[in-house]
Order: sequence, then C-alpha cells, then structure tokens
Amino acid sequence: MAKHDFFSLRGRKLQIAMLGLVVFPAYGFLGYNNVVMGGLVSNPSFIKQFPSTDTVHTTGAAKAQNARIEGTVVALYLVGAMFGALSCWKIGDRLGRLRTTMIGATSAIIGWIFESSSFSLGQLIVGRLVVGLGTGMISATVPIWQSECSPASHRGVIVVLEGTFSAVAIALCQWLELGFFFAETSATWRFPLAFPITFAMVILICAPMMPESPRWLVKHGRLDEARHIVSVLEDTNEESEIVTAAIEKMQYSLRLMSSAKFKDLLSNGDNRLLNRTLVAMFSTFSQQMSGIAVVGFYTVPILEDYMGLSQVKSRIVSASIYSLQLVCSIVTCFTVERIGRRKLMMIGIGGMGVMAGVLAGTTSRPENRACAIASTVAIFLFVASFGLGTFGVNYLYGAEVSPLAYRVPIYAVTATTLWSFNFLSTEVSPIAFATLESRYFIVYCALDLCVFLPIIYFFLPETRGMLLEDMDIVFRNSKNALEVVKIARDMSRQPCSLDIEQHDTTVKNASTTIEELSITHNSNTS
Repeated sequence: MAKHDFFSLRGRKLQIAMLGLVVFPAYGFLGYNNVVMGGLVSNPSFIKQFPSTDTVHTTGAAKAQNARIEGTVVALYLVGAMFGALSCWKIGDRLGRLRTTMIGATSAIIGWIFESSSFSLGQLIVGRLVVGLGTGMISATVPIWQSECSPASHRGVIVVLEGTFSAVAIALCQWLELGFFFAETSATWRFPLAFPITFAMVILICAPMMPESPRWLVKHGRLDEARHIVSVLEDTNEESEIVTAAIEKMQYSLRLMSSAKFKDLLSNGDNRLLNRTLVAMFSTFSQQMSGIAVVGFYTVPILEDYMGLSQVKSRIVSASIYSLQLVCSIVTCFTVERIGRRKLMMIGIGGMGVMAGVLAGTTSRPENRACAIASTVAIFLFVASFGLGTFGVNYLYGAEVSPLAYRVPIYAVTATTLWSFNFLSTEVSPIAFATLESRYFIVYCALDLCVFLPIIYFFLPETRGMLLEDMDIVFRNSKNALEVVKIARDMSRQPCSLDIEQHDTTVKNASTTIEELSITHNSNTS
C-alpha cells in the first residue's frame, strides 16, 4: 500500500487544508451557481442576447410566455443537478468520494464554457444542464466525505462551514455582477458565468492529494489505508487505541447494515431505514420549500418589481443582503455545537416563516415608501434567518442520520430531493408571481410555520456530539418515529456517545463494548 503524506500535514492542519482546497471551492461554485442567473435575467446585455427571456420590457401574454421561458432556463440547471445527485447512487460508492467529486468538477467546467460562450438560447440551456450535472454530483458527495473525515466534537462546525463557503461565493457573485453591470459589452454577463471555473480547477488540482474517506475504505476492505488515514486525521500512530476503536466502530456499523440494497430504504426493518431516509430527505426538502429558492434565484427581480428599486439600487441591496447571510453563516459555525442542530433549524425556519408573512403584506404596495422600507428589512431578515439556521445545518444533518452502508444512496436521494424541489420552486415562481403577485409569499409562510416547524420539533433527533455510528443505535432502539427524538436526547447525556478523541477511558473499552453490542444484536435477531 502506498502511503500518501497529504502535503506532510496531519490532524487539524490537514483538516484546514481539506476545507480550503476542496470543500471551499466545491461549495463556492455550488452557492455561486444558485444565484448567478438571478442578477443576469434583467441585465440589458443579457436580454439583448436572449430576448425570449425578457420580462422587463414586455407585458400581458408576451410577459407570461417569456416568464415561462425564463423560469425554464434558470431551472434546467436544477434538473441537471437532480440527475447528477441521483447518479451518485451508482457511481459514488464504486469510485470513492474524491474521484466522484473530480468528475463533478470536470462536468461543471465543460458546462461553464458552454454558458459563458453562448450566442443562442439552446447553447445556454445545454450549458446550464451540464453545470447542474456536475454540481449535483458534488452536492451529494462532498458533505459525506467531509463528515466521514471529521471528529464528532468538531464535525458540526466543519460541515456547517460548507454553508459559509457557499455564502462567501454568493456574496462574491452579487458584488461581481454589480461591478460588471456597468460594462457596455457582453462581458457584463459572460464573465460572471465563466468565473466559477476557477473553483473547479482548484478541486481538480488538489483533490488527488487529499485523504479518501476512511469509512469508504473500510467498506471496501482497504483496512490498512483506512488505518493510515485515521491516524493522520487524528494525528497519532497507526497502532493507537484511538485508531483501533475508530476502525472497529466502522466495521461494526457495516456488519449491522450488511447486504445493503437500495430497496431496503423503502421499509423500516430493525435499522429503521425508511425513517432515516425520510428524515434526511426532509432536511433538504424543508430547506428548498422554505422560500429561499425563490428569493435566491429572483432577488433582483423581486427588488425591482415589488419594492420599486432601480436596477442599480436593487443590485446593491441584493449584494448587501447576501453579505449579511455570510455573517449569519459564520455565526452558525460558533453556535452549531453549542445550540445544536434542531434548535438552529427551528430558529431558521421560524424566522423565515414570519418574514415571508411580512413580505406578503408589504410587497403588495411598492409605491408606499413605508411598505418598501419594511419589505427591504423583511427580506434582509428572511435571508439572515436562512443563514443562521437552515443553510449549512441542513447539509450536515442528512449525512449524520444516514448509516454507513446506506450513506451514499440515502444522501443521493437527499440531494436529489434538494434539487428537484429547488427546480419546482424556481420553475413555478415566475408564473406564480405573475398570477398571485405578493400573495405568493403566503404559501411559504404557511409551509414554514405550520408544517416544517412542527415536523422538526417532533421527528428530527439531535445529532450534536455523537459519533456517526451512534445514530445506528438511536434509530435501532426506537419503536416509532416519535421516539427517536427522546432516545437521542437521553443518549447524548451518556459518556459512551461522546467523542472518542476526548475520552481515552471509553476508547480502551471500545472493543469490549462492540463485542457486547454484537452479542445483543445476535440474540435479538435469533
């Protein structure tokens, strides 16, 4: 076995390198692509090149037709992402986390070249689809890779940083579009579409030199490599008790989930796989149907059409909104391990629901100065709530509740859910705004406060401070979906679920504990 030195880095320094050289660019272009078209669809040069997407200078039936085309062009990126995420069900476990990520980055580069060089609507659409394909693959792979390489005590902070990285790219995109808005050539929209190629190039250069997921290596019988990588990540020697206990826990989790098949996700069984799949899917479903997909893609048109702002002012406000989201995402990094996942998600969804209700009332009168100010404040707070409690946390949660043997198919389904409902919101929204106008925000107010908030409270267990393998025990010990929350709460108070990195005495008894659990499992199934 050839042992890599990973830039001669170990422990925390290696974790920082992984974040900066793979996770940041991956989530950078994911966030960037989610908003880049929102500021371009009303750009005069873009409209001149693609007049069939013009909803600024048209009215009546022509505007409705162009709104449908605009929605389709914007949303087809999400169709590609949906298929890209779903493809990871087949290739993600076969190729490994890093190679799948590199394939996604390559696909995205090809798509961006098509997009930025477009002279016809057809070429733009092809580019959007190919970019989406690569983005979907990365969105279904990088969270798993990062969570599987992170210690439990810092996993939340590290994975929530993915949301912060997206927020950095989103804010960068908004300010970049504002700066290029004043250009008098097609560079005003071509450069913003080509810029994220830089993110993907960093991934292609650096990913081959990063550690593969030790859990994936254990699953494929490459124990020596897994042991080496765990020792490097933990900054200890390969024969240490920390490494031995970690490998044995991974093996035990795999034994519990032996003979994994995709159809198993459709039923509960002893491991409550359907329950876990639905919980993971809900984390991304609620994120996209909270209203952020609408605001994210159409911030500038909303500011222009429903708040009466000029093209320049709307772009300044939009850039400021997403700069605030970046600040809120950074705050989440410091609170996710203190407050926990559940509370942050409830804070985020609750705040978004209230602000959606405010927007429904205030955006109905854009000519009223007081209403325009209230609408602007509400949209700031809406996006801030998303950044605080829904953005990065939801990416983390799906990977945490998934068992090792089924992690890739569950997260593939979860990421597919994200992109499919993102597509639904984005495709329908131009038509919904044309029909319902400001009342469209009422839909998201009701979903957030009356549907999503209660589901989070009653059905989503807290995962803070637990090893990924501990969630297997939480779900196996629950008799129904409502019990999961209580069992997770009780288990989080027990020292056995704490990070092995911080509890050497627990580590010394890890092998004995695993043997006892195996005996219990065998007696229950006999």
